[in-house]
Amino acid sequence: MRKIQLAAAIFLLVCPTAFYAQDSVIVRPQEIDELLVNPGIGFNTFQRFNGDTLNPGAGWTEGFPIEYQEFDGDLTNPDHPATSTAYFRVYWKFIEPEMDHYRWDLIDKALKTAAARGQTLLLRIAPWGTGPERDVPAWFRALIGESRKEDLKHSFWRLDPENPLYVEHYTDMVRALGARYDGHPDLELVDLSIVGNWGEGAGSALLSDQTRRALVDSYIDSFKKTPLVMLLTDEKTNKYGLSRHNVGWRVDCLGDLDFWAKEQGGWRHMYDYYPQGIINFGMRDAWEKAPVSLEICGTLKGWQKRGYGEKEVEYIFDQALKWHISSFNAKSSGVPKEWWPQVNRWLKKMGYRLVLRKFVYPTRVRPHGKLRFATWWENKGVAPCYRKFPFALRLKSAKRTEVLVTDADITQWLPGDNLYDDAVFLPLDMPEGEYDLEVAILDPRTLKPKVKLAIAGIGTDGWYKMGKITVRETLE
Repeated sequence: MRKIQLAAAIFLLVCPTAFYAQDSVIVRPQEIDELLVNPGIGFNTFQRFNGDTLNPGAGWTEGFPIEYQEFDGDLTNPDHPATSTAYFRVYWKFIEPEMDHYRWDLIDKALKTAAARGQTLLLRIAPWGTGPERDVPAWFRALIGESRKEDLKHSFWRLDPENPLYVEHYTDMVRALGARYDGHPDLELVDLSIVGNWGEGAGSALLSDQTRRALVDSYIDSFKKTPLVMLLTDEKTNKYGLSRHNVGWRVDCLGDLDFWAKEQGGWRHMYDYYPQGIINFGMRDAWEKAPVSLEICGTLKGWQKRGYGEKEVEYIFDQALKWHISSFNAKSSGVPKEWWPQVNRWLKKMGYRLVLRKFVYPTRVRPHGKLRFATWWENKGVAPCYRKFPFALRLKSAKRTEVLVTDADITQWLPGDNLYDDAVFLPLDMPEGEYDLEVAILDPRTLKPKVKLAIAGIGTDGWYKMGKITVRETLE
């Protein structure tokens, strides 16, 4: 008896915030090593959804409305990881074919399809692309006239963004987009796209402060709930965006080790732009509050054709982890067979990976009483989860099932150790008896498990059993 009391005293000293009526249960879940498909992280499908056929060879499509494939009910992606996110990139001309008349049906269908396939949608509306078929909307081109090369400050511009009509009409579209979709539960994030071919931001450093602010503000003022990511473009644009909002960042050429090195005097994105830009543009710590979403340069099969091997792939993947990547657009191109071990290793670290190391709770609690608990989590990924999925306890017996939602904010669980100790109250009419005590991280809409944990013991309904607890009016 003395040893039990001593053990209890030692526990209270090391865990002073937890109080237990008489004795407690200490659970140390077993970590697992399997791949987990979780919200907002991992590979994206691009202009496609889970279950669709991939792009053949090393090519891809983008910018045009999605050509939907017939769905046979099978969500697997041959030669491509299972995903929780789909990326839709479309040109402004298709969203606003007539002035102030928007084709929201294109986005509505993409959101609905993504949700039906177990995904959320990443979205970029690009102002223009290359070639006349990727120009700004026809009505807008008629409004401003053809752009002469001598009037453009950058070869990647199809018009002068300093034209007040561009600022007026493009920002009108962005604000209308935000009014309709900000906070949509199936919209994962929006690219803050303002200029350049494919909306990649080329030449944004040349913008006047007035134009830059107007374009950036249209997104930041319109998207208060849905996360925003900015292209890693230049110091003025990125730092201004960060000064106004917790924005993440993205780049569109992950893996450029030698794509244009001969033509550009040895210059390469992976060596000469991304490491420097992340620091110089002020984005080094942006990942703590908003996502980092990266896009491949070419495709994985294109890398293979260029002679990349396991050494090059490992280097690229490790750099992305160092930069706290959460999601990756491989352009719906297949993974070479020999690179699957590298890809799987990468996926286990990309974004967040939550291991519940310790869960402590009392053996008994009163109806309408306070159930105190203590937890220790380890995030073995490289980023937090950016959506506030609630952590909950569940008491389940033949008589009653009760879900008790906590106020834990998992967006604060950065890589490494995280502690969360709290208490939840049982209902007044909770029947006495023995219950299974379970935990899960839930979808806030359905209150069903949403985030898989890297621990053993998951039930068929997604809850993780911690042990037994007794509900009794008298705890003596």
